[in-house]
Amino acid sequence: MNSSLIIPEDGSRLPRPFGVGGDQVGSGQRNYSATNILDFATLLRIVRHWRWLIVGAVAVSLAGAMVVSLLMRPVYRAWVTLQANPPTFQVTDSKDADQQDAAGSTFDFVATQVGLLQSRSVAERAAQELNLANNADLIPQDADASARLQIATATIARNLKVVPPATGELIKFSVDSRSPQLAASIANAVADGFIDTAIQRRYESSAYARNFLERQINKTRGDLERSERSLVAYAQQQGIINTAGAPGQAGGDTSSLQGESLMKLNDALADATAKRVAAEGAYRSSLASGPGNDVAESTSTLQTQLAGLQADYQQKRTFMKPDHPEMVSLRSQIVELQRQIAKEQAQVRSGHTNSLLADYRAALSAETALKARVAQLKGSVLDLRGRSIKYTILQREVDTNRALYDALLNRYKQIGVAGGIGLAPVSIVDRATPPDAPFRPNIAMNLLLGLGLGLLAGIGGAIGFEFINDTIKTREDVRKKLSLPCIGTIPRTPAKGFVEDIANPASMISEAYSAVVAALRFSTESGMPKVILLTSTRSGEGKSSSALALAQNFARRGKSVLLIDSDLRKPAFKAASEDLGLSKLLTTGDAIDDHVTETQHPNLWLLASGPIPPNPADLLSTGRIRRIVEQATSRFEIVLIDGPPTLGLADAPLLAAAAGAVVFVVESGKTRTRGAIEALNRLDATGTHIIGAMLTKAIEADGSYGYGRYGYGGAYGYGKGKLNRSQILLIAPSDEERDGAHGRQESDA
Repeated sequence: MNSSLIIPEDGSRLPRPFGVGGDQVGSGQRNYSATNILDFATLLRIVRHWRWLIVGAVAVSLAGAMVVSLLMRPVYRAWVTLQANPPTFQVTDSKDADQQDAAGSTFDFVATQVGLLQSRSVAERAAQELNLANNADLIPQDADASARLQIATATIARNLKVVPPATGELIKFSVDSRSPQLAASIANAVADGFIDTAIQRRYESSAYARNFLERQINKTRGDLERSERSLVAYAQQQGIINTAGAPGQAGGDTSSLQGESLMKLNDALADATAKRVAAEGAYRSSLASGPGNDVAESTSTLQTQLAGLQADYQQKRTFMKPDHPEMVSLRSQIVELQRQIAKEQAQVRSGHTNSLLADYRAALSAETALKARVAQLKGSVLDLRGRSIKYTILQREVDTNRALYDALLNRYKQIGVAGGIGLAPVSIVDRATPPDAPFRPNIAMNLLLGLGLGLLAGIGGAIGFEFINDTIKTREDVRKKLSLPCIGTIPRTPAKGFVEDIANPASMISEAYSAVVAALRFSTESGMPKVILLTSTRSGEGKSSSALALAQNFARRGKSVLLIDSDLRKPAFKAASEDLGLSKLLTTGDAIDDHVTETQHPNLWLLASGPIPPNPADLLSTGRIRRIVEQATSRFEIVLIDGPPTLGLADAPLLAAAAGAVVFVVESGKTRTRGAIEALNRLDATGTHIIGAMLTKAIEADGSYGYGRYGYGGAYGYGKGKLNRSQILLIAPSDEERDGAHGRQESDA
């Protein structure tokens, strides 16, 4: 059956072989290199293989964690909760809006308080408050006081754990101690010390501000005094009299004496003008309208008498004649009263007009005088205005210095009050109380940590042993580390009955070798190679047992099989006569049929190694071995060569070159990767076709699909018969093969 692929028992495809046919030499050389790939499947295999190591590491780690937890002195942790209070105290005037709570965010303020809480000064204050330097249980007393205080401070700082808030203004911190009461005392002392330190720091800050303001006040006071002296000197020199009501209040022209007089004269002139206008109007009105009411009032009595006489005269006139003496008397009285009334009216009218004229003239005279004085003062005020320019400048400087001095003095008074009663940056929300249970040791956490460390140590140790050992254990190792197809996996068997197992077609071992035979049928393009060399890295890997098992398997299939024992140093098989064998053929020209002996198995013949020569490599380096192989292939259908180990000897490469096809035998868990790669590189240098690797002595869970899981062997049972030792030909593994072949099997043939 022609095929370019080898199909092993696990179903994976193998790379195209180098040679075509079993006796052809490959056209290229394969480079083998060690690759340690730690994938998930490899990790699972390592864990499964070293499970007891991992379990032991976990057990030791758990026991250690428990012992450490029991031996550890308990540590107690006390908690304190603080609330940050962003301050609103300000140093400058409120109009500048330079407040601390507006200068930075609350988060920055809280972060600052967290940093200050962890400062050395807070821890030192707490140590001094509790007198920890003299606590013999906490601080060794063999040092001086300052050194003990430093140790106590460092102890508090080391055991202080602050938890900054993610949001909000609550700050939590804890203190660890071996005594619950001491832990609570230190935590409360740290909280109190932190608040006291903050208040002291604020007081020192306000004291600095006060000192600064004192210096500024003194400087401003001196400037104010100098400016006031300059103002007074200039006013005296220029004769300027300032009549302002209060110092520092500028009044313009009216603040001088001339200005004040001018204002008063202006007011008086306005009054005089009003009086003059009123008097003139009254005078002119009296000239036009007469005496008016004054005249009537002054003659009202006479008018009454006159009216009475006239009424009496008219009454008597009805019965008396005008010439009657009484009538004449009444007329005389009436005339006299009329004369008196006219005289009185003339006197009253003349006096009123003269009075109004006098008032008018007096008012006019006063107005004229005031006008002249006002005109004079206007000139003086205008002259004073020109001379008051420098005075105004000096006055403004005085006012500025006085305002600055007053502001600094007012701020100085405010700082003196606010520096002592300001709000503390933090306040205590929950004080520490002695804890009921220790914080450390946490047995559950320690056990969990021990479990994790044990797993890490166990898995790490397993991986370390795996890579330090660096052996090939599974099919994946063969494919990844050796870059070879795995043509079969032979499970490890009990120490007895190997020969019976390979003779029984239903046994687990026989089934495994049957899978190898099936894979060999597709190993080349022309099918089964006629000549196959079985070799390994070192001795004791099961190649002789595998050669015998494969030979019997081929023989059961009706193939004529020749098994050649080519290990001329430590032969594995014995023939009836020690004078017959491969070493004799290499040194003589005998035909191969003269040295081949029939075994007790049908279709199976043996070419033993013969007498052990002194120089095996020299014998194999001649062309005789190729002619022997050619004769064997012409006589038998299958030729299996049980070769020597590859490393350390030149025999295996010489035999590989003659055979043309090699099956590399690897002992699971014992063959090191670098040794196998070196052996493969030596074989590959000969140009031979390495069909693949066969993994022997594999643990079922690691390297096979579990032949027994499907009932092979369980249904049929293992063979119990033994070879008849009385037969002519004996075929048996050698001592070194017997020690290493599949669980130290022992067989005779």
